[in-house]
Amino acid sequence: MAVLVLIVVRLLVEIAVRSGASRCAQERLRFGSYWWRRGLRPQMRRPRELSGGEWPYGTFLQRLAPPVRMTLLGLGVRRQVPAGQIVIHEGIRESHLVLLEEGLTKVTATLPDGRSALLSLRIGGDLVGEMSALNNAPRSATVTTCGPARYSVIQPDRFKRFLKEHPDAALELAAMVSDRLRWSNRRRIDFTSYPVKLRVARVVAELCRTHGRQGPDGVIIDVRLTQPDLATICGASETSIQKALRELRTEGLVDTDYRRITVRDLPSLRKLGNLDSSDN
Repeated sequence: MAVLVLIVVRLLVEIAVRSGASRCAQERLRFGSYWWRRGLRPQMRRPRELSGGEWPYGTFLQRLAPPVRMTLLGLGVRRQVPAGQIVIHEGIRESHLVLLEEGLTKVTATLPDGRSALLSLRIGGDLVGEMSALNNAPRSATVTTCGPARYSVIQPDRFKRFLKEHPDAALELAAMVSDRLRWSNRRRIDFTSYPVKLRVARVVAELCRTHGRQGPDGVIIDVRLTQPDLATICGASETSIQKALRELRTEGLVDTDYRRITVRDLPSLRKLGNLDSSDN
């Protein structure tokens, strides 16, 4: 998978450079992906209802300049679906892209024993399905809506033409793919280097950064995340996750409710997870 991602990144960079991407965009990718170099603070920007062209921080649409963003939004065919709808099927050989506009989706993959592993979460503004669109390989994961969602289906030939006409967007796409590879690599390191409690602290702290909003009692993670979901992200058993969350509650770091986590002391949680400013 990592090799495949690197090939896609290299292809995107080549498209951008040949098409005349700005020097600023090239430098941004060369010295580190956009999201990670911005040094986003733990409190982060709250995900908001979309208005005036604003999109959640770090999403592909947020990375683009307004005119480029509008062009991309006009490329596809819009669809509106209920919760539980599969928008991309693992293993299917298809190459269209899905541009999420509203809603939350989960990305899962089937394990050898038949269980489903939660790989990541995607929100409005995110792009999914880009790897198959660029390399014609079968889908590597399944993307399912967690609630009502709206998205655009973009055909690969139109998207490739868009990247050639907007080379800065190609570099932002490469940066996005690099971010996801970084996330994947960090999860593998966490599985081998840290006990379960620290893995939970690291994942919850990162969810605060990507899906958190400031509430009266702390940072609320606005994701309907079950303990089995958290267990698959952390690479641990559900029993171990329950024990870790119980300890974090006892220490006053988090509160848990049905499918919701409120982080009461984010700095201490990040310290527990051995996260510093370079991990933003």
